[in-house]
Amino acid sequence: MKYQQISKKLFEHNRSKFTAQMKTKSLAVFCSNDKMPTNADGSMPFKQNSDLFWLSGVDQEESMLVIFPECSNPKHREILFLKETSELIAIWEGEKLSKEKAFETSGVRTVYWNNDFEEVFENLVQEAKSVYLNSNEHTRSNTKVQTQSDRFNEWCKSKFLTKEYNMSAPIMHDLRSIKHPIEIDLLQHACNITEKGFKRVLNFIKPGVMEYEIEAEFIHEFLVNRSKGFAYEPIIASGKNACVLHYIDNNKVCRDGDIILMDVGAEYANYASDMTRCVPVNGRFSKRQKDVYNAVLKVMKQAKSMLKPGVLLSDYHKEVGLIMQSELLNLGLISQHDIDKQDPKSPAYKKYFMHGTSHFLGLDVHDVGHFDKAIKKGMVFTCEPGIYILEENLGIRLENDLLVSDENPIDLMENIPIEADEIEDFMN
Repeated sequence: MKYQQISKKLFEHNRSKFTAQMKTKSLAVFCSNDKMPTNADGSMPFKQNSDLFWLSGVDQEESMLVIFPECSNPKHREILFLKETSELIAIWEGEKLSKEKAFETSGVRTVYWNNDFEEVFENLVQEAKSVYLNSNEHTRSNTKVQTQSDRFNEWCKSKFLTKEYNMSAPIMHDLRSIKHPIEIDLLQHACNITEKGFKRVLNFIKPGVMEYEIEAEFIHEFLVNRSKGFAYEPIIASGKNACVLHYIDNNKVCRDGDIILMDVGAEYANYASDMTRCVPVNGRFSKRQKDVYNAVLKVMKQAKSMLKPGVLLSDYHKEVGLIMQSELLNLGLISQHDIDKQDPKSPAYKKYFMHGTSHFLGLDVHDVGHFDKAIKKGMVFTCEPGIYILEENLGIRLENDLLVSDENPIDLMENIPIEADEIEDFMN
């Protein structure tokens, strides 16, 4: 791995938090993600299952974690199952976790190779009253690809018919949404790498450069700082492309007089950062561009101050919508008449600000968490208002990552230039 080894104390802490929420005499199973194929003998870069990583730090395929806190055999209260390594595998694929290295990584003392799984697991299940299964439960998930977790869940339910089954996702969503200090450090590190990338491109952008050339500048800075690369597909959108919310072609020329929207973030140790900045291609905002930019920035600053413990996200998003409505009125994009006759389910401001303001951030860019529960200290959110004016070929979105504290949130991107004058100074 490119990143420096994480202290196993984090994963020991995380497992203790999870076991405290388990039912009596229950065991839980967590599977790694698959190494996904492309064509011929190719495969995509491996991305670990976030729950398994959060609980163990194991960052390789064909891995499983079993947790059984009340097992009669103390050795079997935490078990890792791994792909057996060998000299041949080391030559062809690179080093895999040995049993000793797995303990150093995770703090799990009992490690078996995968070919021992069925025998060991069947003995454990006989002693357990219930089994926690894991799956990718996310409001925005829309995949039809069966995962290793899906296959295991089917096998387990068909083989052990009399057991009670529970899903681990509700517990994991609660726990993962509150960040441990080590996790906060990792998120801050990812944000710091993103800062370096952004400052690099500010000196590079000029009329005539291609969007993909800017993407290349970012990835260079990310890689030399021990990141695997982008935490998600980067959006480098100039001119009217900035009005496409998830524009990822990144293949157009950046023209004099246009604004370029860059929604990018480095990952570090599987933790994601998520930043959006908008800059003038020629280094100077026009008056109209600066007016729209400052309107978005004003909304962002007010929205940031509202991310406090006890606030409901539904109330937060409604209030941000009203702040945006006021700014759109000032810009002349909507009128009081538009507001008076609007459908409450589809407010007038949605024509120019059609997405939400914040989402959870962590091991996943759109991290897990409960949107129907109050905000708590230790949660990390993005804050990303935007105004998109297709008729003017102008899209402005600004985004920082925020840690909820007792009072005002801590901005993990406070050192990344965002004021319009500050951007112009850097570019000139």
